[in-house]
Amino acid sequence: MLLLNILLTGTPGFGKTTLGQGTCNYGFDEEYDCPILAEDRVVDELEKQMSEGGVIVDYHGCDFFPECWFHIVFVLQAENSVLYKRLETRGYNEKKPKDNIQCEIFQVLYEEALASYKEEIVHQLPSNKPEDLEDNINQILKWIEQWVQDHSS
Repeated sequence: MLLLNILLTGTPGFGKTTLGQGTCNYGFDEEYDCPILAEDRVVDELEKQMSEGGVIVDYHGCDFFPECWFHIVFVLQAENSVLYKRLETRGYNEKKPKDNIQCEIFQVLYEEALASYKEEIVHQLPSNKPEDLEDNINQILKWIEQWVQDHSS
């Protein structure tokens, strides 16, 4: 049976890790109060797992992952007021929430996903309220069921 791979992406604070649940860091960015990801190491580490399939990857960016790795890409998005409150409760410095909200206003990560993968596999999911989590899980499960039906021999 062919196992599919899923990418969850979106601005920090949207629930990617909560929705998905793992990193290769090489330092810490004091300005943005976050680990610095060694992208080439991540790709090397994940190569075998991705070829086997059945993997969910979550990260805020997606342009360094090989296009052939994913069958579907979900970009989580939220209203700016919701995002601001989430980032504020995490205690980030003033710069990080401001930059992330600006990133969301201009849909930078959605545009990155569209530029990195076939448009037909990139989908937006709302992540404004707790009920969205269950709705998103159900949406992903429906998509997986349909994908399995479409790819069964």
